[in-house]
Amino acid sequence: MEAIAYQGVTKKFNNSEVNSVDHVSATIAEGEFITILGSSGCGKTTLLKMTNRLYEPTEGKIILFGEDISTVDPIVVRRRMGYVIQQVGLFPHMTIEDNIAAIPKLSKWDKERINNRVTELLELIDLDPATYRKRYPSQLSGGQQQRVGLARALVTDPKIMLMDEPFGAIDAITRLNLQNELKKIHDEMKKTFLLVTHDINEAFKLGDRVMIMNAGRLLQFDTPRNIVQNPADEFVDTLIRSARDQEEFWEAVKI
Repeated sequence: MEAIAYQGVTKKFNNSEVNSVDHVSATIAEGEFITILGSSGCGKTTLLKMTNRLYEPTEGKIILFGEDISTVDPIVVRRRMGYVIQQVGLFPHMTIEDNIAAIPKLSKWDKERINNRVTELLELIDLDPATYRKRYPSQLSGGQQQRVGLARALVTDPKIMLMDEPFGAIDAITRLNLQNELKKIHDEMKKTFLLVTHDINEAFKLGDRVMIMNAGRLLQFDTPRNIVQNPADEFVDTLIRSARDQEEFWEAVKI
């Protein structure tokens, strides 16, 4: 089933002479893990924010499960999705349990259902519920806080998860571990994941397919293997060569 369809989606901000997102068209199947790759200012975050109506397109349509989201209340659209950002945004005065349970409480879930869901999600993100549910964000490492942010986004069981550079501010070792855990979570849950990154290794490792953007345009949207074997243009080829240069460096310094 088609989860997301971008139909000529364009965004031009009032103070800009160029389109931040320039006539992007693409379809994403339910259950895919899609990574959106590009340098700063290429439009990838803007595209993500239009998907949950934090921004409105200047032109074009975004269709979620057959429904044009411009016809749906923005709050309803956002509550149907999980959203994870680099700055986790946990409430510092609330326990981990209460952070995860914030939306269920607003939605008037009963106490037992909330407790069960918090336990389930803490186990999913590999944080022992008995140890962590009563702790506060300041008592957690950056990687642990990011896991809690992921759990909070998953709490209402959304069909679509949007993630904007979720591991960008985390050290390399923790980042690698979180990538592995996120891939495992996706494989278990089979939800539709969209993850924005500027890291080609992260994009190719996680994505079933990768959207490569530059200057607002979608240059190529394909599997990592097909992109490597058949880069669409010089920009994509340069990205791939930069990753290969890194590989050659590590090969050269092997002991």
